[in-house]
Amino acid sequence: MFVVAGVTGHTGKVVAETLLAQSLPVRVIVRDAKKGEAWKARGAEVALAEVKDVKAMTQALRGATGAYLLSPPAMEVTDLPKHATELAAALKAAITESGVKHVVFLSSIAAHVPSGTGPIVSVHIIEQAFKDLQAHVTFLRAGYFMENLLGSLHPMKEQGVLPAMFDAQRKLEMVATADIGAVAAELLRAGASAPKVVELSGPTPSTLTDAAKAFSAALKKPINLAPVPAVAQVDVLKGVGLPETWAKAYAEMNAAVEANRLVFEGTPRRGLITLEQFVARSVN
Repeated sequence: MFVVAGVTGHTGKVVAETLLAQSLPVRVIVRDAKKGEAWKARGAEVALAEVKDVKAMTQALRGATGAYLLSPPAMEVTDLPKHATELAAALKAAITESGVKHVVFLSSIAAHVPSGTGPIVSVHIIEQAFKDLQAHVTFLRAGYFMENLLGSLHPMKEQGVLPAMFDAQRKLEMVATADIGAVAAELLRAGASAPKVVELSGPTPSTLTDAAKAFSAALKKPINLAPVPAVAQVDVLKGVGLPETWAKAYAEMNAAVEANRLVFEGTPRRGLITLEQFVARSVN
């Protein structure tokens, strides 16, 4: 039995779909029973649990050979390190009490860096906390999600601009979440033989200039880059709806990109989906 969290998001959905397509037993974790109905119809078991609910998560993980876990988005959080510490403690307790043998945890590029990486510090904290678990843990450190670019789809469609919060020529390790989900499913099947750390990116590093070209081709209109100075980024991010804590965190992450600190610790595995393929599929 494989347990999969995050099935209402991008990566967990792909993990569960991949395993079910291979006729493997899957139990999905959801917070809302209604969101589990479609998965039940496809043959998956459904467990209701909040990630910080140790009792519910222990029950959800019990009997599993492997589990795909992650830190779900929590825009209401105002103290990211505190939230990460609490989440790590709850997940550790559930993993230990349930007896699950292998965990694939969605981490991030630069998770080995202890500070100055914005929201990525959360997975750094969780990685450190998980190091003494008896269960075999694989940290899947993914690059910058290509899906993040879709947050700028409206200004690209309406104004023909792609906001650039760091040097548009700086190469960035981007990866499609479909690649992340597929690799996570593979690692779950590998079990205890899976590496402890897998760093994952797309076929080649890409720039924001490359992204603008890809969206221009897909939208069939010129897309121009609109630089956003560092001093203006928090206000701009708050203006598009991010709470102040998260706006500051993402501005810090952008600064880390600019300083070339958002890097892998080793040599990443390369996914299959190019930036151009991702953009074409997402827009058309």
